Amino acid sequence: LGIRLIYSVLLMVYAYQSDRTPVWARRIIMGALAYLLSPLDSIPDLTPFIGFTDDLGIISFGLVSIACYIDKDVREKAKTKLLSLIKDVDEKEILAVDAKL
Repeated sequence: LGIRLIYSVLLMVYAYQSDRTPVWARRIIMGALAYLLSPLDSIPDLTPFIGFTDDLGIISFGLVSIACYIDKDVREKAKTKLLSLIKDVDEKEILAVDAKL
């Protein structure tokens, strides 16, 4: 998975855990994450690059839909977790996701 997709998923997970996030936004998060993990979607994911574009699209749509609930605390938690998982992260990848919010 790409850095942008992983960071986007982490943003959604931490937004879901936030007390500020309302039920309707949590449903969007759950739907987007369920699509990402769906076994029905795994066959197209076997093709390099193209397979994950639909996943990134759904996650991006979910992020934009709940963007007002992704605050500084959520971003910091997601960034910290990303850096603990992947040591060499290009800051431009994180900024590209943050710029869409």
